[in-house]
Amino acid sequence: MDSIVLYTEEIDDTREAVAELLVQTWEFPLKKHSLALIFAEEETDFPKLCSILAEHWDFPVVGCTAMGMLGQKGYYGIGIFILLMTADDCFFAADMAKELDQSNYKAKIAQTYNALAATLPSPPKLILSYGGMFPAEQRVSGDDVVDAISEASGKNIPIFGGLAADGFNFNGYRIFCNGETVQTGQLMILIAGAIEPKFVTINSVENRADFSYEVTKSSHNQVARLGNGTFLDALKHEDMAVDKTDVLGDYLLSPFVLTINRENGDSVEVARNLSVLNQETGAGTFLGAVPEGSILGVGIISRTDVQKSVRQAFDIILDEIAASKGKFNTLLCHSCCARFLALASDTREETDAYSGRLPDGMAFLGMYAYGEYCPVKGNKTGEYYNLFHNFTFTIMAM
Repeated sequence: MDSIVLYTEEIDDTREAVAELLVQTWEFPLKKHSLALIFAEEETDFPKLCSILAEHWDFPVVGCTAMGMLGQKGYYGIGIFILLMTADDCFFAADMAKELDQSNYKAKIAQTYNALAATLPSPPKLILSYGGMFPAEQRVSGDDVVDAISEASGKNIPIFGGLAADGFNFNGYRIFCNGETVQTGQLMILIAGAIEPKFVTINSVENRADFSYEVTKSSHNQVARLGNGTFLDALKHEDMAVDKTDVLGDYLLSPFVLTINRENGDSVEVARNLSVLNQETGAGTFLGAVPEGSILGVGIISRTDVQKSVRQAFDIILDEIAASKGKFNTLLCHSCCARFLALASDTREETDAYSGRLPDGMAFLGMYAYGEYCPVKGNKTGEYYNLFHNFTFTIMAM
């Protein structure tokens, strides 16, 4: 697979934006199969953008909004980025499961996956996926969506992607496919053929507060009780913020941390973002699943930890690339929006970790997301598991 990253800061004049993007492809020959993955700011006119691109390209154009983007030269808060992938020996299929809710998301995701897989000449080896946040009252967590995609595939196919983001207004995020744009949906891109991706997942939570409770009653991403009291009781006891319902912003820099035990005896540690407090029942709703029996702690994100984790992630993936002897030429990464806040909007901190270190010819693109999908290695077996993450930096090489 060959890839190139295109960029324009123009979003007001969409036709001019497309012209600026296309001129960057003049010396990039397209092969038999191609796909364009777009990350852009929420003000972008995606239907018009896709319509004009369709005048020149006859392959899928898909993507989502982002709080910000990461390119070769650093952080970009405005503009349109395209990762253009093309190959003779890889095959792409893309579509969205649309109008999802708690009652239908599993069936619609399975239906969309099966329809896409049927168009490929061989089983997919990678699933790229981007989604919109479900309203809190629907109680569909990021893990529920990842599990639904895994169940639909019927195989341990790696899933990489995340939640579309916006400028922290939580109503401008969107995903799109060939001009159709939705909020409550799930974009899936299946890639088959000669592809063997590598993944790195590192969170920023090294420091922990004096907070440790067993989850004694929960359902998916809703935690009803910690220990002998309600979730809200535990927060009050620890003098944490409890005076309103929507607390997503209040806990962005204080993630909850837990270890998820697998049926095979393996375990993985994940971070979770608290989203909603139910003042009547005392329950808390998270963006990701929190299983009963797990021990819930609170992490403290620091600027130093964020810097360190990004550098660690790139150390690992660049070593993999060097050992591959030219096998990988594309890097796609996702960083949690909360990490950006922890850096006090200093956009150089994460980009300094890779600036000047990427191999010549490496196509690199990243985005700030409201949550990340990425396989993570188990603590005991080394086996990889598809999981939803918060407060995490994820990288995929392909």
